[in-house]
This record gives sequence, structure tokens and C-alpha cells, in this order.
Amino acid sequence: MVARRSLGRQFGWLWAAYAVSAYGTALGFGAVPLIAVLALHAGPAEVSALAAVGPAVGALIAVPLAPWVEFRRKRPVMIAMDLTRLAVLATIPVAYALGRLGFVQLFVVSAVVAASKIAFNAAAGAYLKALVRPDDLLVANARFESTNWSSIAVGPPLGGMAIGLFGPVTTVAADALSYLFSALGITAIRGREEPPQTTGRSPVRAGALLDGWRHILGDPGLRPLYLNNMLVAGLIMATEPLLAVLLLRQLGFAPWQYGLAFAAPCVGGLIGSRLAPRVVARYGRHGVFRTVGTLRAIWLIGLAFVRPGVVGLVTVIAVELAIIVNMSLYTPVLATYRLEHTPRRLVARTLSAWSIGQQASIAVFTALGGLLAGVTSPRTALTVAGLLILTSPLLLPRRRRPAPVDDREPAASGPGPQQPNPSSTPAQP
Repeated sequence: MVARRSLGRQFGWLWAAYAVSAYGTALGFGAVPLIAVLALHAGPAEVSALAAVGPAVGALIAVPLAPWVEFRRKRPVMIAMDLTRLAVLATIPVAYALGRLGFVQLFVVSAVVAASKIAFNAAAGAYLKALVRPDDLLVANARFESTNWSSIAVGPPLGGMAIGLFGPVTTVAADALSYLFSALGITAIRGREEPPQTTGRSPVRAGALLDGWRHILGDPGLRPLYLNNMLVAGLIMATEPLLAVLLLRQLGFAPWQYGLAFAAPCVGGLIGSRLAPRVVARYGRHGVFRTVGTLRAIWLIGLAFVRPGVVGLVTVIAVELAIIVNMSLYTPVLATYRLEHTPRRLVARTLSAWSIGQQASIAVFTALGGLLAGVTSPRTALTVAGLLILTSPLLLPRRRRPAPVDDREPAASGPGPQQPNPSSTPAQP
């Protein structure tokens, strides 16, 4: 079976390192808004501002990091970003224990974590494209996607119980520790990585900062997918702080119920990600983009109808299950298409541009959702998000696009690409 074939020992090491980090991070799923609500007694506008401003600032910090990542060895970059997230997240439980935790610190932590994540994922994509054969990219991305959703299925319920037993910052400490193990796992991967080649000019020039966006917006296949992704990701993630306030404060859900509402549907992520290679083989990528891309957008409106008690819990689980099944099928197909249609010399900058655009969209929609919830109610804001996302299928590509790029073509003017080494190893996409 295609989904079970071996992708090599180095990929196995990488996959294991990613799994440790993913499961640790899943324990802290939604931890920052949860801390804001339970420890700092924040309202919907404050929680949404916290969820929006930090990632927005992080996205700005990541702009000059993109060419910096492109023209450096990728494994040291990933290790450095893991250790940065470890250090900054560890400040939260320390400050909480000393009674000094505040919103400013949460903003700073959120921004640094967001910037580090973008830089890490940019380096990870370059590693992944260098490590596996083109025919194996979809299988590799599907395995990462499956691991991600399985971790979320287990992590939030355990995190909710840990918060109930040990306090609101417990899961943040676990999240921080997971980055240490991720860094150790990446360090253990063997294989020499060739140094990137440059022309001698500074890679962090104005042109290099925009190369990723030029590639995305100039490609007739990537451009509609990019715009669609910004709208969908922004609206879906904008509902997280709104739901935290609605479920925990207004409807009286316990923390473990809040965790269960997001964990149980993640079983659907295992289904969708494992089906991705088979669905693509049968219906093609264009069919996945059009059909599954539409199906992942039509369910969000259901969150506006959440009620107290068991019925409300079942409603959230059902809506999230429908969204996650389609997202987990769509995401590895999109990730594979994006890598295949990006030259190696532009992978890090393209993935950075993609992540920065997504983070900016999430920040904008989260801020607007918080403002709307403050003026009206979280339920009204959820309704508006559910209606707006119904327009997202209009941005999906309408026809099949050209074949993947040929990485053998000469590089454009400017700093040269990293020469990938078959023994180099990617990290989490």
C-alpha cells in the first residue's frame, strides 16, 4: 500500500521528532486564550486582541527572516527556532508562579512564538523537498498531517485535565518542553548539509524580501489557492477565542469539556489525511481543490447554534468533525502542490510568504471578530464568520494548472540557491 511504504531512516527520525513536539504542543492547544480567560479574567475583546496582535507582530518579524533562512543551513535554523520557543514559553509558568504574569508578556510570547514558527516551517519545507522523491511528497505530507491530528485528538483532553488538577499554565510548560525534545531529535539526525551559495550581496535586500510573494502571486495555480487559504484560515482561527469565551464563560463549560469539544473531532483528521493519496489518485488534485476545498468551508456557520449542555457539546463536535475531515484531506494535497510548483531556490521564501500572509489574515479576522463580539456578542461574531467563509470557494482555481516546475532551470538574479543534499533532512511542514 502506498500510504505504508518506507520513506527512509532519516525521514523516520524526523517524523519521530515532529511527533514528540506535536503531542507536547497539543497539550497546550488554546492555552494562551484559556490563561487569559481563567487567570487574567479577560473578556472577548481582550482575548481576541491577544490572539490577533501577537501573531501579527510575529508575522512582521518574520518578513526579514525569510531570506535569512533561505541562505543558511536549514537544520541549525530549525534547532534555533525550537530553542527560542522553549525559552520564551518557559517564561509564562515562571511569571505565573511569581504572580507577575500579565497581558504584555503574553503578547510578547505570542509574537516570538509566531515568528519562530514561520522561520522553522520555512526551513522545514526546504528540507522536506530535498529529502524525499517527488512521488513521495504527498505521502510524507499526509503522514505529518495524520500525526498532527492524532496529537490534537489526545492532547486537549489531557491538557484540560492537567489544567483542572495543576493550574492554567501547566500545559504551557509541557509545550515548552516539547520543543526541547524536538530540537534534540533534529540534532540526532545524521547527514551532511551543504552550505547555501550566495553571490556576496546581502540576502536580506528589499528584492529578496518580496521574492516569495512574487512567486505566489505570479503563479496561476498558487495565487487562487493562496487567497483562498488566507480567507479560510483567517475565519476559522478567528472563531477560537470567540468559542473560548462563549463556551467557558457564557455557557459554563468546564475546561475538560472545552478540550473534548476540539479533541474528539480530530479523529476525522486521521481519516482525511490517510485518504488523501487515494483520493488524489482517483479524482486528481483539481478535484480535491474544488470539491474538498468547498466542503471544508460550509460547516462553520453551525457554531452559531451552540447551546448549553450535552446538545451544545455535540454540536461543536459535529461541526468540528466535518471541518477537520475535509481540512485534513485538503491540506497535504495543498502542501505537496505548493512544494512541487516552487523552485528549490525559493522554497523558504515562498513558505515564509505563505505563512506570513496566513498569520496576517488570522490576526485581522481575529481582531475584527473580537471587536464585533465586544459590540454585539460572541454568537453574532460566529454567525458573521460562518457566512463570510461561504464565499471562499469562489477563490478556488477553476481549471487544471501546468505541471510542476523544473528545478534544473537556472536561478534568477540575486543570491543563489542552497544546493540540496540528498542526505539532508526536512522537519515538520
